[in-house]
Amino acid sequence: MSRNHRGGAAWRGAALLVALVLLVLVCALSVGLGAMDMSPANVISAFLSPDDSYSTLIVTSMRVPRTLVGLLAGAALGASGALMQTMTRNPLADPGLLGVNAGAATAVVFAVAFLGMSSLSSYVWFSFAGALAISLLVYAVSSTGRGGATPVRLALAGTAVGVVLTSIIQAVLLVQPVTFERYRFWAVGALAGRDLAVVWQVVPFIVAGLVLALFLAPSLNAMALGEDSARALGVRLGRTRVFGAIAITLLCGGATAAAGPIGFVGLAVPHMVRFLTGPDQRWVIPYSMVVAPILLLSADIAGRLVARPSELEVGIVTACLGAPVFMWLVRRRKVAKL
Repeated sequence: MSRNHRGGAAWRGAALLVALVLLVLVCALSVGLGAMDMSPANVISAFLSPDDSYSTLIVTSMRVPRTLVGLLAGAALGASGALMQTMTRNPLADPGLLGVNAGAATAVVFAVAFLGMSSLSSYVWFSFAGALAISLLVYAVSSTGRGGATPVRLALAGTAVGVVLTSIIQAVLLVQPVTFERYRFWAVGALAGRDLAVVWQVVPFIVAGLVLALFLAPSLNAMALGEDSARALGVRLGRTRVFGAIAITLLCGGATAAAGPIGFVGLAVPHMVRFLTGPDQRWVIPYSMVVAPILLLSADIAGRLVARPSELEVGIVTACLGAPVFMWLVRRRKVAKL
């Protein structure tokens, strides 16, 4: 291993540690800031000496679950965005490209409209089931014919299925206003109102997806060289694509189930990360897992502070911040160089 390579790896490792420290700081700010600011002493007291006070209730029952959901959803969105952009060879791919968000939203709408579900904890399972079912459908559709599930076929099938599902959602919401009232709070994308039950429900899926994404990083590096080169290096393309699709489904399904469809995080973060790491997925994926929750929690904090004593949902804030980034990415000539 060359000295320059070792130096570059050491620099990236040090920068990743700095990002982890920044993530811890943002988590602390997420617990302490809001419509009612908490001093560090109050936050520490809520953990070490919990009582029935209002401040303890806010910290333990509202802000800690909210922060944990942001941490999990952010890591999932960042890693899934990096996976999708590499696997589909599409620099503008985000977790909604394979129809995952549309599948989750459709399941939530049907659960509310026809099964009478009203609690967020019940939405989680329907959301995840919808994301999983549509991911399998998209993969099955794109696998038909010669060549199998190529990146282009996956993107086209996901887009087509997403359009159909969006039409179905709109049709149901038009004839059932009550469903629309409940659905719109989930569909905007939010971290507020989540409790620890939601966290525990999605943790196994998101953690499994993150581990699988890290495991796939070397194979994705080989695939970036071209299919022939990847085969020559011993990469099993079919297995890598299947495992990649499973990881994306676990990550997108878990994040969407917990926080609703949040846009632009999975799109923008991998591009931000590549400025520091280059195209090496062994660094892109871990960095995305850390930087994305920093961005998501920072947007959530900004939404709380900018409209106090009310707040803007994090999905609105990320959309406002992400639209200019999206336009900038489209205009960049080097954006296609993954």
